[in-house]
Amino acid sequence: MPTALEQLLRHPSIWRGGSTPKKEPGYVPTGWAELDAALPGGGWPRGALTEILTDQQGIGELSLLLPALGQLTSAALWAVWVAPPLVPYAPALQAHGCDLARVLMIHPSDDAQALWAAEQLLHAKATGIVMLWATKADDRRLRRLQLAAETGTSVAVIFRPTAYAQHSSPAALRLQVSAGSECRPEALIHVLKCRGRLPARMLRAR
Repeated sequence: MPTALEQLLRHPSIWRGGSTPKKEPGYVPTGWAELDAALPGGGWPRGALTEILTDQQGIGELSLLLPALGQLTSAALWAVWVAPPLVPYAPALQAHGCDLARVLMIHPSDDAQALWAAEQLLHAKATGIVMLWATKADDRRLRRLQLAAETGTSVAVIFRPTAYAQHSSPAALRLQVSAGSECRPEALIHVLKCRGRLPARMLRAR
């Protein structure tokens, strides 16, 4: 029976010297030049979990994903919304090239079902992006999502309240989105964590 150390070293996310590095699944450009420049790979990571933290809903956090939605659905991949708090505005999606026939909405009864649904969807090869809204995702659930994301090439996004910004997270990328001021209404984006690069300065979604 293998020892605990041997089991750990067999994990697919561990790379050992002399072995073939795990192939990265790539990135999807965000469509926002300043944000792309701040992120390793120049976009949303595929096969990894992205966490977007917001002060409140509807302050521009979804607009960050609109260009990617257009790219992915145009490639005949599904854009799945799990437990969205609001009904997306179809004309805005179409304006960014999103194929509405490739948009799937799932409304689970609670966070537990939403998290389970997101996990299953991340294993699907035809899924381009999975967006999940959850307020009660603990560290264990987040790790399950990250591991599920690693099995495929989808963009995996979870939206959570800003209160979780001080908590640790297994997400590969963490963004905090805050509302702008009356003088400068653009949403503020703070890169809290990203693999392969130090967190960036505050950005503005123009």
